[in-house]
Amino acid sequence: MTRINDESFGKLEYKNNFWRGKTTIKMFGVEKEILLSVDAYENTDFSHVQKEAFLNFIQNMENIMNKAEKHIYDYYMENYEEYREMIANKSEADQVVPNIHSVLDLKKLVEPTELIVRRVRKNGKRRLGLLCDVSWDIENGIGIKMEDEGVEEVGYQDIVL
Repeated sequence: MTRINDESFGKLEYKNNFWRGKTTIKMFGVEKEILLSVDAYENTDFSHVQKEAFLNFIQNMENIMNKAEKHIYDYYMENYEEYREMIANKSEADQVVPNIHSVLDLKKLVEPTELIVRRVRKNGKRRLGLLCDVSWDIENGIGIKMEDEGVEEVGYQDIVL
């Protein structure tokens, strides 16, 4: 198993087609250590765009995460009634997909698990994906697709995988 200590990403080991390590993010006011995955071949250097994407995220985390949290809230508000209808038991629905009134109400429902630093495409954009487990969709979770420090989309995790 190949291991490195990268100046930007820290200690990483190569497995399952990604370089994997740990990073800490702050979401809904809570710091959490999550998996860091850098999309690159085992025998290649990371691109300067990948390093820039990660460092910009770390430096601007509060602003970027505020945007991400707002997008998750909007996504939840657009979809929660549909999820509630899938649960026959009302008290279970109230726990799994409750009626919420603010972004901070998501703190108990959304758990960040992995930050993915994507490979650079021809358009040269800095691309990140944040994966989260969520109470209302245990199987699929959600993904937050980010480009150039902006939140592009929130949806099923496959939008960033």
